[in-house]
Amino acid sequence: MKKRAASIRRVGLVANTEKPRTAALVRQAAKILGGLGREVMLDPDTAKHCRWRRAVAGSLEALASGTDLILVFGGDGTMLRVARVAAACGVPILGVNAGHLGFLTAMTVADLAETLERIDAGRFVIEERAMLEAVVTRPSGTTSWTALNDFVLSRGVSSRLIEVEVSVNGELLTRYRCDGLIASSPTGSTAYSLSAGGSIVSPDADVMVLTPICPHTLSIRPIVLSLASTVGVRMLSTRLEATMTADGQVLSGLEAGDTVLLRRAARSVRLLRPEGASFFSTLRRKFGWSGGKV
Repeated sequence: MKKRAASIRRVGLVANTEKPRTAALVRQAAKILGGLGREVMLDPDTAKHCRWRRAVAGSLEALASGTDLILVFGGDGTMLRVARVAAACGVPILGVNAGHLGFLTAMTVADLAETLERIDAGRFVIEERAMLEAVVTRPSGTTSWTALNDFVLSRGVSSRLIEVEVSVNGELLTRYRCDGLIASSPTGSTAYSLSAGGSIVSPDADVMVLTPICPHTLSIRPIVLSLASTVGVRMLSTRLEATMTADGQVLSGLEAGDTVLLRRAARSVRLLRPEGASFFSTLRRKFGWSGGKV
């Protein structure tokens, strides 16, 4: 979906403050955007990191609600943190890769000036990325969270396998005895799921991937499900507590009898990418796929 550059008047800048180099990148971007006639606003942590005393939002949430685009300087971890906030406001985000591998960060540091000029000229596309929702039910009540990449149920600090029962739309799929289970969105297929042997999925595919981590049975393999499915996970292990994470952040402990419902979230994340950039070009660049003979 294309969007006119004229609609981008105020740009929010968010940085990974643990990376010293991002301070200079934020100041560089602010200077370029100012020259292009755009207003710039920083969140409080980024402003402190950059010693910025001009337009500062009261919080990351206030930044998202008061801007037309957010530039994120860091790696995929920073993008995931900002994405969950941006999704609530519908504001698109664009990542500047100041990390390592980075599948969500579409812009390189070297291309910063050129990319911002292309955006100013309206040469960009906005992609809608599906999110997942997890609803955890236990005796104390029900809690829900969202994630852009994945939810992971794992054995935590214990060396013992966990056992979970998994159903799809109310029908039993199987019982897993494993180190953990990953439920990933199409966007998250290149994250933990890929490391655990899951398939790479095009981000526009309406699917969810269930990837067991070190399953005890060799016949158990990752499975690709419709994103319209509801996946139920029931904890069976009685002698240890498991943990659940969303996009790498620990959310909750899970005990025997607790259930987790996994499904498509009502909200989605809007990622801006410059024209010419694509998921497949990112794969070729990141993985060094040349197409040559072995």
